[in-house]
Amino acid sequence: CILYVNLVTACLGLAAILVERALPLGAARRWIWAAVIPLSMFIPGYYRNHHNWSLIPALESHTRSMPAQVSLFDPGWWAHTVAWDSAINRVWVIASYLLVAWALANAWRVWRIVRLSRRQEDPSRTGIVDGVSVIITEATGPATVGVLWSRVLVPRWVLDLPHAQRQYVLRHEAEHRTAHDGLLLFVASLPLILLPWNAALWWILRRLCLAVEMDCDKRVVAALGDPHAYGDLLLRVAEAGNRGPRLQPAFLGAGMLEKRLIQLVAPRRLRKLQRVLVPSLIVALLALVVWMPHPIAGHGSQPAAPIARGITPHPDHH
Repeated sequence: CILYVNLVTACLGLAAILVERALPLGAARRWIWAAVIPLSMFIPGYYRNHHNWSLIPALESHTRSMPAQVSLFDPGWWAHTVAWDSAINRVWVIASYLLVAWALANAWRVWRIVRLSRRQEDPSRTGIVDGVSVIITEATGPATVGVLWSRVLVPRWVLDLPHAQRQYVLRHEAEHRTAHDGLLLFVASLPLILLPWNAALWWILRRLCLAVEMDCDKRVVAALGDPHAYGDLLLRVAEAGNRGPRLQPAFLGAGMLEKRLIQLVAPRRLRKLQRVLVPSLIVALLALVVWMPHPIAGHGSQPAAPIARGITPHPDHH
């Protein structure tokens, strides 16, 4: 089940990359990745009951024609893996609790930064910079924090930037807040608590973060102008921003600077051959996901019969 879910999620993620490449340069990309996440949850759950493949009986018929059994194709070995369920479930639950604890710790850290910044803030300061309501911090940011009620965190060094550059930074965070990107990333992160072992889902969430930042960059450049000046500012702020912790969504993102700069100043367009191959690959990947049945241990909705060496699959595994 774990291997199948990872495979389905990875295929959907590869298809999303190709869809993203095929879109016009100005099109929003975050919704592609936002759609992949619920699909990667729905398809395996639905297919487990409506489009499954009885693994052990199929392997039994396969091994009859083989002179020597290989462990990977040995139905007895696969049936024995049922005994691992308890250990896997314990690790699964522990990982989910650790993710919840990590999320709560991050929320507490952000709350503490906001609280301390408000205490230290000069009462004469209005909190409005270039038309954007901000909370001034010592080193954290620029970033947008909060889910339902988002706030813009701006470190003091941003206030010393020239007006044109400071306007880019503040407009970027204001765009995040207007688009409710913090809420989108929060909701998209929730499936990881349920499926922390889904490595492909972690990768897709990172791609969503990148798409959120790229979409925001495009809106800022469309509103304020020169993409090259904006790219230079990204480099300058990246150097200055290393003094504080990183938050999402944020002006700098996390490890995404090179991809954002390429998309800003030298976006890659599809060549003629790619315009034919990319849609074909998208269709092939989606067809694979739709065709590929969910592997189960038993015969359809009934438990599997006893097999070699007297091992009987657990009745809960259908």
